[in-house]
Amino acid sequence: MATYTASAFTAAAAATACGARLSFVPPSTRIQFLHQSPKSYQRFPRTTLCKSPISDIVSTAAEDGNFDAPFDFDKPREECGVVGIYGDPEASRLCYLALHALQHRGQEGAGIVAVNEGVLQSVTGVGLVSEVFQQSKLDKLPGDRAIGHVRYSTAGASMLKNVQPFVAGYRFGSVGVAHNGNLVNYQILREELEDSGSIFNTTSDTEVVLHLIAISKARPFFMRIVEACNKLQGAYSMVFLTEDKLVAVRDPYGFRPLVMGRRSNGAVVFASETCALDLIEATYEKEVPPGEVMIVDKEGVSSVCLMPHPQPKSCIFEHIYFSMPNSIVFGRSVYESRRAFGEILATESPVDCDVVIAVPDSGVVAALGYASKAGVVFQQGLIRSHYVGRTFIEPSQKIRDFGVKLKLSPVRAVLEGKRVVVVDDSIVRGTTSSKIVRLLKEAGAKEVHMRIASPPIIGSCYYGVDTPSPEELISNRMSVEEIRVYIQSDSLAFLSFDSLQKYLGEDSSSFCYACYSGKYPVEPMGKVKRIGDFVDDGLSGSMESIGGGWLHGANEKEMVKQDNN
Repeated sequence: MATYTASAFTAAAAATACGARLSFVPPSTRIQFLHQSPKSYQRFPRTTLCKSPISDIVSTAAEDGNFDAPFDFDKPREECGVVGIYGDPEASRLCYLALHALQHRGQEGAGIVAVNEGVLQSVTGVGLVSEVFQQSKLDKLPGDRAIGHVRYSTAGASMLKNVQPFVAGYRFGSVGVAHNGNLVNYQILREELEDSGSIFNTTSDTEVVLHLIAISKARPFFMRIVEACNKLQGAYSMVFLTEDKLVAVRDPYGFRPLVMGRRSNGAVVFASETCALDLIEATYEKEVPPGEVMIVDKEGVSSVCLMPHPQPKSCIFEHIYFSMPNSIVFGRSVYESRRAFGEILATESPVDCDVVIAVPDSGVVAALGYASKAGVVFQQGLIRSHYVGRTFIEPSQKIRDFGVKLKLSPVRAVLEGKRVVVVDDSIVRGTTSSKIVRLLKEAGAKEVHMRIASPPIIGSCYYGVDTPSPEELISNRMSVEEIRVYIQSDSLAFLSFDSLQKYLGEDSSSFCYACYSGKYPVEPMGKVKRIGDFVDDGLSGSMESIGGGWLHGANEKEMVKQDNN
């Protein structure tokens, strides 16, 4: 594999808005190109970088006591999953299967773009992968190159126009893109582009990337991507598709995962997790290095250094909650990490008990580790229903804890008269935890001891994860004992932050702990989300219509200065 640095090429200065125009193409539209152009884990050098905590974010939370949310509402959510395939005659079908494997990363929209005979063809839709794609849809996506995307939207509707991959035409051709992450300088970039005449068709930060590519004068095409990414701040793992190339890029901090694999026929595959590679029988080769652009074409695979690599800050929550247990993420087994977290909990926070259970599904592996270390039997005390959607009809006579009861059913034979340890991956608002404790006690549990396989969450995430504002996070407002009283458990313990870092060993400094420490590697600028990824939530209208609060400090002073001028 050839490797180059950006300095090896001459990148022209960015064009003004009148120099190039982006033609944003609606989903399910064909585009004719305007021209034809010619298992080991890898570590990288690292240096430390950290900024000050974020504060003073406006809250929009509903009162806990008046809102009986569905079970999954009180969990952080991964925003997206991406996949890219080059060199397989069944690229779109393999992409479809890989998206199935990544369905846990987004359930509200899915899309695939394939290229065949110089034409980018797109199918996108709202819903699960199996709901969006049928045989007839996949038949419309021939070719040996494809990219795919699953998304989760937060506030607002899951509008089709925001479902990726996006496809856009510019004066030298067309390009498709699928993005996992969140750009913290999105608003500033968008306003600059709009002031220069750019017109936006969605509320997604991904569209900013397409506009930056369109106005770039750099050559060849992938240097347009390099030039665009040099203006981005925040988290991005992206795959791009043109008529002859598949390009994968990851931000310099490596916030979100992106891996590369290869099928037996030589086809190259990029995906958010290795579980997607496993399903389509691709062999894991490496992580896409943070801060690099990888280009796949008929000449093979090459890479370009996007910019000097700072200390990586990979999202630790991938190992705690988001990723599938059978995935290798950031060079580590997710299963082994979660089991170790449970074992550490049993060592640090033991309690006399008769049975260990888990909050399914994300708490299961940690519970197995806890039970093994404690020498107590693990049993299935809560059964999760996987057939409940996001909407349901509640009877007119209100049922207490209705949302949780739809998803979780207690097993009385396991619980009755027992001292129960229940292991979960995290506590966010605390609303679901209190309902689970009540559910277990109503099923006959003598004692309920809650054990959380992660440290207390005290900060919002701005790098592509849906988390509430700090004011809504129960660990940011209460002590552990106060939370225990609130959820009415007999005891409560979290995995300690020090133990988490100790387990990670020499890799500890390479992870982002912003949600636990409030220290952000890259600070958001200007208007930021209050709940979820506001720039990709399907809202329409002006920026002022999108929920958010101004960050106080240097950025705000600069804005005031500009207003006075």
